[in-house]
Amino acid sequence: MLIRRETAADIAAIRRVIAAAFTVARERGSVPGGPVPEGTLPVEAVLVDELRADEGWLPALSLVALAPGGDVVGHVVCSRARVGAAPALGLGPLSVLPGHQGRGAGSALMHAVLGAAEALGEPLVALLGAPGYYSRFGFEPAGRHGVIPPVAEWGPYFQVRVLGHTARPPRGEFTYAEPFSRV
Repeated sequence: MLIRRETAADIAAIRRVIAAAFTVARERGSVPGGPVPEGTLPVEAVLVDELRADEGWLPALSLVALAPGGDVVGHVVCSRARVGAAPALGLGPLSVLPGHQGRGAGSALMHAVLGAAEALGEPLVALLGAPGYYSRFGFEPAGRHGVIPPVAEWGPYFQVRVLGHTARPPRGEFTYAEPFSRV
């Protein structure tokens, strides 16, 4: 499996990956929000499209996983966020085609995007997700690091990973890129 930055030629395939992954996740009840109405895109697919047009878009942190034949089977993105006034990253969504889940694509994407964020000198990455899954990548409850979630009810599902070079990570309220406010 190859992990690389997305290109303009990948956009339609990324949209299909996100739509398939989140449609199935909602059907299984593993993501809140209820079923995706037929003929519509899940909000996560619309979010990524809107992020591309936002000033918080970071092209170096939008990565795809390719199957051996070259098809896009997974995608992850980090966008510019803030902790207080300090720069940070918001991770998400992470998507893998349902038929390719459980084969390491999601883990490969996570390791690649976190490594890229570290190489770019970012201080921390935050996300909203299942602690049982994301803890394996070094994510911890945000409160342990003095990071306040944008929505108090997110509690234990809002997590951060402080990147290794960061001596004093920022503390305060977390704010995602503007398109997240419409989700």
